[in-house]
Amino acid sequence: MYLRKTILATGVALSALATASFAHAEPTAEVLHWWTSGGEAKAVAALKEDFEAKGGKWVDSPVAGGAGDAAMTVLRSRVLSGDAPAAVQLKGPAIQEWAEEGALADLNDVAAAENWDDVIPPAIQDVMKYEGDYVAVPVNIHRVDWIWANPTLLAKVGADSVPTTWDEFNALADKLQAAGITPVAHGGQPWQDATIFETVVLGLGGPEFYQEALVDLDDDALNSDTMKAVFDQMRKIRGYVDADFPGRDWNLATAMVMNGDAAMQIMGDWAKGEFLAAGKVPGKDFLCAPTPSENGYLFNTDSFAMFNVSGDDKIAGQKLLAELIVGEKFQETFNLLKGSIPARLGVPMDKFDDCAKKSEADLKSAQDAGGFLPSMAHGMALRGHLSGAIVDVVTAHFNSDMTSDEAVSRLVEAVELAKD
Repeated sequence: MYLRKTILATGVALSALATASFAHAEPTAEVLHWWTSGGEAKAVAALKEDFEAKGGKWVDSPVAGGAGDAAMTVLRSRVLSGDAPAAVQLKGPAIQEWAEEGALADLNDVAAAENWDDVIPPAIQDVMKYEGDYVAVPVNIHRVDWIWANPTLLAKVGADSVPTTWDEFNALADKLQAAGITPVAHGGQPWQDATIFETVVLGLGGPEFYQEALVDLDDDALNSDTMKAVFDQMRKIRGYVDADFPGRDWNLATAMVMNGDAAMQIMGDWAKGEFLAAGKVPGKDFLCAPTPSENGYLFNTDSFAMFNVSGDDKIAGQKLLAELIVGEKFQETFNLLKGSIPARLGVPMDKFDDCAKKSEADLKSAQDAGGFLPSMAHGMALRGHLSGAIVDVVTAHFNSDMTSDEAVSRLVEAVELAKD
């Protein structure tokens, strides 16, 4: 409550300093982000170039750390001191939390002028809006529910494609294991355990069950036979990973598939960037296919929220930045570099690889079927304390001999405690 009062008071004071028109102001935007290496850094550089080409002044404020924890510490300090950056890399429920504090600026005028309601998927709009008002803009859509596979290793056991059901997955994994091949490359970190878990929830329960269990946190869904079956499948997958998996980073697991040390990995499409960076060709050197499900698609969306700032130049900068981010040019450029697909509908996919084209086609199908759903494991579906409660149970089960019945009981109990 103290933070909200401080921000609101600061906002009132700042708004008094702003004039009614910023037509002649030089658009200026300080951008706080944690994209500091690889394709992400190149993607930010592309946005900076576009912004400056439109007459803007870009003030870069990178804070190293892939998870963004350090950036969020800096952000909170800046906001409390009344010196918020114009644009901040945020995602999922964190956007709503800052909006509740009264810290975010309204982007409805830009949204109306650029017809965002017509070009941004409704499920993404829900994340970018607070009480019906746009306060953030999406830069991409990452699909989480992917299997990446080594075709040479699959061929050794007579398989030429990725499994389309979990029963097929288990049968293939058993064959691979019998042939002395590690079936699943995995990094034993909680978020990676949770990534596999949510794809199994989607595949065994379907989109409606996923929504009930991991978005709505429905007690009946959490305490169901379907959830028990999910933990049964997780136990099977645990038996398909190698002994050295604890603590392994996700990109090292991807390298195992790439180098022929493991047959498959369940990971979001950022893994594709590792293959492409190594010069590998989709469909030839590696296979990409959704994890088994019926019209399901789990999304993880990067975005920028616009914070309350003073000065015509900064407000103009925010509006220009928001316009460029959702524009077709940036959506294409950014996502070609990042490995994701555009958050804007209708962007030409000619330059994208086959995995991205598959992702875009499946997105449309999933939207029509009600299966386009936010990732719990990647901070899109739930606030941190709620997703954390689920992840703790999932990783405890994966790394012990806990029974599925016990896991379900612990899951129900953990979610109830987190709700309180």
